[in-house]
Amino acid sequence: MSDHHEEATQSSSRKKNLKVLFGIGTGNAMEWFDWNIYALFAVFFAPQFFASGSPMSDLLKTFGVFAVGFVARPFGGVLFGLIADRRGRQFSMTVAVGLAAVGSLIIGLTPTHETIGAWAAVVLVTCRMIQGLAHGGELPSANTYISEMAPREKRGLWASLIYFSGTIGIICGAVLAAVLSGILTDAQMSSYGWRIPFVLGGVFGLFALYLRSRLQETEIFESSAKSQKSESQKSKPSLWSQIREHRRLLVRVAAMTVGSTVNYYVWAVATPAYAISVHGVDPSGAMWAGAAANVVFIIMLPVWGTVSDRIGRRPVLIFSGIMMITLLFPLTSIIRGQAWQLFVAMAIALVFMAGTVSIGPAVFSEMFPTRMRAVGIGLPTSLAVAVFGGTTPYLQAFFADKGIPGVFNWYAIVLMAISVATVIFFLPESKGKDLTAAGEVSESLSPSSV
Repeated sequence: MSDHHEEATQSSSRKKNLKVLFGIGTGNAMEWFDWNIYALFAVFFAPQFFASGSPMSDLLKTFGVFAVGFVARPFGGVLFGLIADRRGRQFSMTVAVGLAAVGSLIIGLTPTHETIGAWAAVVLVTCRMIQGLAHGGELPSANTYISEMAPREKRGLWASLIYFSGTIGIICGAVLAAVLSGILTDAQMSSYGWRIPFVLGGVFGLFALYLRSRLQETEIFESSAKSQKSESQKSKPSLWSQIREHRRLLVRVAAMTVGSTVNYYVWAVATPAYAISVHGVDPSGAMWAGAAANVVFIIMLPVWGTVSDRIGRRPVLIFSGIMMITLLFPLTSIIRGQAWQLFVAMAIALVFMAGTVSIGPAVFSEMFPTRMRAVGIGLPTSLAVAVFGGTTPYLQAFFADKGIPGVFNWYAIVLMAISVATVIFFLPESKGKDLTAAGEVSESLSPSSV
């Protein structure tokens, strides 16, 4: 009887875990699909919204809107982080994915500049702001949820689901772009082909919303919420007092994010469009190369997550960051006018980028106490991504247009060096930490004391 009961318990636990992983993964994939198809299809729809007569000028303006969308991310990080810390992780990430779907659907149905003039650009900016708010909210909600649901000895592996599922969303967008650009002419892509992924993203986003609405809240949050209810209203710290109390941790999170976000947006998102517009790579071939390289990326994510659960977070972050610094110029020089060159450069870069980003949700969750974990992740990461990640495609295209692409490479190297130095000097080892007590002593620890 006891063996049968144990098997039933294990089976129930597996089903619960699969439901959690599928619910988070599906919603995260659709959110990243909605967010990143903008960069993938920018070269096709830019003239439809700006119509300046210069393809490069239209592309730069479109990437400018890409950057504007990131302005809303810090607000989304704070708003949805606050909701996640007060109302619950599950509720917060359910609302976030629904908001992202609405923004994508509106972009897909928006009339062009030829029909409504400058209002087309206004709608585009507004929708990107909506999606920025949602994507900024997705980050703290989903990251916190997956880290709190994961077994502590496998938290690094579970945390890799965030970029794993997100990259699946990106791959779906890249494959769709490759298929559409292969079967449609350039004129058809610019006319209506670019609308297809935005409409699909909106529709499937509603399905993701349904899945997330059926997930349970984390036990760690519910336990914390119960203990907070027993506190007097006066004794409960305000959001801003908690931010001031943990300001050093917030700065560390931001510093660890700046390098990875710039290099991630270069190699996982923007490089195919960059190769098309700057190096003249065939659009279909570039999209297939980007999709194939991202397959390499998702294979490596759980590998690095598992390694971090074995040897620790710090060695993984330091090694992968140093490799990105070392390889940036050599990998950039590989890309010329062929799709296979693009694939080789992206695949090598993404092997090491996987080590940098795969365990981020686990590392950041292990730094903060439960009552401000989502805000602690959301505020600094969304600020760093807004300022540095959001401007990456624009700066990369801008310096290439000026004939000095090496300036951008040095910019990316310096930011990655900042992230690596932060890990070396200020991040204590935290693998296997009990999240019910996480953050209580993080401020006083240094790497040498662990």
